[in-house]
Amino acid sequence: MKVNYKICLAIVILGILTLNAFAQDELWQTLNAEILKLSQKGKYYDAVLVARNAVKLAEKNYGPNHPKLATSMNNLATLYRVIGRYDDAEMYYRQALIIRNNALGYHHPSVATSLNNLAGLYRVQGRYAEAEPLYLKALRIRQNALSSNHPDLGQSLNNLGLLYKNQSRYAEAEQFYKKALAIWEQTLGPNNPNVATVLENMAELYKKTDRKDEANALLARAQKIRTIAGK
Repeated sequence: MKVNYKICLAIVILGILTLNAFAQDELWQTLNAEILKLSQKGKYYDAVLVARNAVKLAEKNYGPNHPKLATSMNNLATLYRVIGRYDDAEMYYRQALIIRNNALGYHHPSVATSLNNLAGLYRVQGRYAEAEPLYLKALRIRQNALSSNHPDLGQSLNNLGLLYKNQSRYAEAEQFYKKALAIWEQTLGPNNPNVATVLENMAELYKKTDRKDEANALLARAQKIRTIAGK
């Protein structure tokens, strides 16, 4: 596996030299950009290597209780979730949550992000009873801290829809999907990929409840959005 040699060199230098605060932060940002770039290319194992170094860098330069360390831990946890290393993902999600809670306060939107991510991990593992209270806490924080039509609210609502669909709580799932759809259409526009995502989720729900015509209409609309977004 190949990782950007400039980043590797910078990390080696970092172990020898003491960089000023600006250089430290610039390197941390560079690592984050590389993680995103590799993830978008599907090079998740390469991204994990960079993310591990980002965690080490953040801990060394910002300290064990800094929100930037939580960000790096969250990024690493997400990569571990993608490649199926769920125990490692849970550990880093939990550590990020503790840091954000202590450093930023329980009602901060970043705490909601950590709660949402940990809940998402539990959902994909089928740990629905553990996921639900975390999703609900994340939603409450976002409702109190953000505007009533903030896109992150749409994310929380859509995720609760997914959870309830997985539990065959179809009426509740539909409610949350519709709320997410309304927020994303209003804030992101009718042709945003997030809108396509919730339409596809609703279509899957309608198929499960024998509403095939409605499902097909939503899928057609989602496909149109995907086509526009791909141009």
